[in-house]
Amino acid sequence: MLIKLICVGKLKENAYTLLVNEFAKRLGAYTELEIIEVKDEKIPRNASEKEEVIVKTLEGNKILNLLKADDYVILFDLAGKHYSSIEFAMWLEKASVKGNSKLTFIIGGSLGFSGDVINRANERISVSNMTFSHQLMRVIALEQIYRAYKIINNEPYHK
Repeated sequence: MLIKLICVGKLKENAYTLLVNEFAKRLGAYTELEIIEVKDEKIPRNASEKEEVIVKTLEGNKILNLLKADDYVILFDLAGKHYSSIEFAMWLEKASVKGNSKLTFIIGGSLGFSGDVINRANERISVSNMTFSHQLMRVIALEQIYRAYKIINNEPYHK
């Protein structure tokens, strides 16, 4: 299975980069992983609602251009479904059994997703009711995917 992680914005802090690289390395034992960064758009100070829509649309178009017709798209989104780590592992296992050879997870920019990206998504998952920076969310996403594989394979890690 190929897992793609599309992220709006770059990693700027070395600590996040080290963690992302560590989880990417660990995931290599279970799946092929591709991380794609999309340049985030500058948000004007005190942006109007119209300006925010423009930013989300520009970022959304960049995301949509990276998607293939057969990508199964999952958004990390506050409005998404909540899973425990065990439920997420069961979901991931089911998704791979259903013949989804490519799962594409997407972490949006600071304003969220455009309507077009939301409409393209097959599923939306929330990891918390709290909001995280896109840098931290990348670490959380990879850690949870790694944890899911450990659970699926009945290997120690998840407690």
